[in-house]
Amino acid sequence: MENITGTTAQGVNMLEKNVVCLHNCKNTCAMLNEALRKETAISKFYDSILEQCNMPAVSDFVAEQIEIRQKSILAIIQKLNEIHARSQIIDGISSSFES
Repeated sequence: MENITGTTAQGVNMLEKNVVCLHNCKNTCAMLNEALRKETAISKFYDSILEQCNMPAVSDFVAEQIEIRQKSILAIIQKLNEIHARSQIIDGISSSFES
């Protein structure tokens, strides 16, 4: 449970920025990779809740949260793939001028 300050019962500050963008990504994005890692972890957490939960209303809610996270994970992967493809195109154009 999260309190007003954003600190969970386990003492993890969910509002704290743990990743700083270096603004020098090539072929990828460190921030999106971190978002992907966190979304995947949350999805696995919800999976573990779903395995243990026998209350239909909670199970349905958690299943919906899993679906939302999976859509988010797919969107992040798609964006990372777009960034990678764009970078490869730019590299190809740049190398054609260097030849």
